Amino acid sequence: MADLTTILPILLYIFGIILMIVLIIVGLKLLQLFDKMERIMDNVEDKVNSLNGLFNVINKTTSGIDLISTRIVNGITGIISKIFKKEKSEEEDIYG
Repeated sequence: MADLTTILPILLYIFGIILMIVLIIVGLKLLQLFDKMERIMDNVEDKVNSLNGLFNVINKTTSGIDLISTRIVNGITGIISKIFKKEKSEEEDIYG
């Protein structure tokens, strides 16, 4: 029984030391992993920022196309409404 009281604390200390060493190694590996992830994220951010000019050109182009198509539709609508107003006013003149 006396042997167990001396051996068990020694085993617990050894396992504790091994566990601490393993945790330190895992922590260092995680730090390296985070550094790599940060470099990758910076690289991706730089590439996305380089495409901002292209996205601005696309945005301006679509806005211009939208403006032109809106003017065309409004013009056609105006012409059609004028045609129907003339026919309506002519009918009122005839019957009125």
